[in-house]
Amino acid sequence: MAKLTGAPTAPKHLRTPTRRWFDTVVGDYELDGHHVRLLTLAAESWDQAQTAREVLDRDGQTFMDRFGQPKERPEVGILQNARISFARLIRELALDGVDGPEAPRMPRTADYGSRR
Repeated sequence: MAKLTGAPTAPKHLRTPTRRWFDTVVGDYELDGHHVRLLTLAAESWDQAQTAREVLDRDGQTFMDRFGQPKERPEVGILQNARISFARLIRELALDGVDGPEAPRMPRTADYGSRR
């Protein structure tokens, strides 16, 4: 695996606190090129979650549709997906000192969940 020659900088589209976090991680860890890409995706997921959280804090989790029925805001799903993505990417980066997964998870088989 090829090590990066120069320290990568945080992408400009990230929020300022997220850029600082990115730069801290890059400074504290020796990352390969693919790790920097995973780190970038993790930072983007974090920002996406924060944006969705701000909307939900401001507007609530539901809205009334044209029939007067409460509906879940799209940001609820965005927040959930961004959190899951962030957690998985951080796990893959193994920044907490725990080795990453040794092998990919096994795919579900056709008989998964069946009762025989």
